[in-house]
Amino acid sequence: MSVYYVVLSFFVYGFLGWCTEVAFAAVKERYFVNRGFLNGPICPIYGLGVTAVVFFLTRYRENLLLLYIASVVLVTVLEGLTGWLMEKIFHARWWDYSEMPLNIGGYVCLLFSLIWGVACVLIVDFIHPVTMKLLSWIPYYAGCAALVLFMIGMFADLYVTVASILKMNKRLAAMQEIAQELHRISDEIGENIYENVKDAMDHHNEIKQKSKELSDGMEQKRKEITDEFEQRKKKMKAERDQRRQELIDRYHEISEMIQQNNQRLLKAFPRIHAKRNQEILNYIKNRMSKK
Repeated sequence: MSVYYVVLSFFVYGFLGWCTEVAFAAVKERYFVNRGFLNGPICPIYGLGVTAVVFFLTRYRENLLLLYIASVVLVTVLEGLTGWLMEKIFHARWWDYSEMPLNIGGYVCLLFSLIWGVACVLIVDFIHPVTMKLLSWIPYYAGCAALVLFMIGMFADLYVTVASILKMNKRLAAMQEIAQELHRISDEIGENIYENVKDAMDHHNEIKQKSKELSDGMEQKRKEITDEFEQRKKKMKAERDQRRQELIDRYHEISEMIQQNNQRLLKAFPRIHAKRNQEILNYIKNRMSKK
């Protein structure tokens, strides 16, 4: 295939892959879910995978067994490499086969690789020849113009998606910092309660011991000091409560921003697992599921 038809095939199979994912999700979830990594109607991994299969393996179409084995190996390598790279780049695992038997690192598993092998044989022997015939009817310059538009749209979509994911990671980190600060404040409140109770008991015993020795003037002074201490304690508690409420409000605000801006991706990849801040991500997904 020429470069022209390779790129055309990429977009055709990327679109067909997206349709397959959407149809599968619709049957499973009973509603429409855009299952693509990008916002547009294309799954690049399908486009890349199927195009690679037809480009490298069409020569083996007369040998069914060799075609099948080579297809299984090629799609397994592509899926595993894609999953590994996405995890390294975005610090998240977008799909996980860890619960499936005979998986490799959760990136790939034998069952789906074997299924993909069957699909690739059907594509090479039946679907791709028809696809190429249909594509040959497109005037060359019209096809080139369409490819330019498709590529511009895809790369713009890729930029927006990547920026959105990186921003989501920063927001998850910010929520984690807020959660740690709230935990610190809670610990501080607990420690203060313990210290105040202990101080009050010690103070009470000391006052009881010395009360007989104190004059009326000294007793009044003690009361003033105690009142001042109580006022200061109330002020510190009010400031701490205000700070705590501000953190809670900010936590919920960031959570809402992530839900609004990344709702599609989180629904498209419900099993996404963040290498960092997974508890925060689970909290957000739980809130989304209740809406």
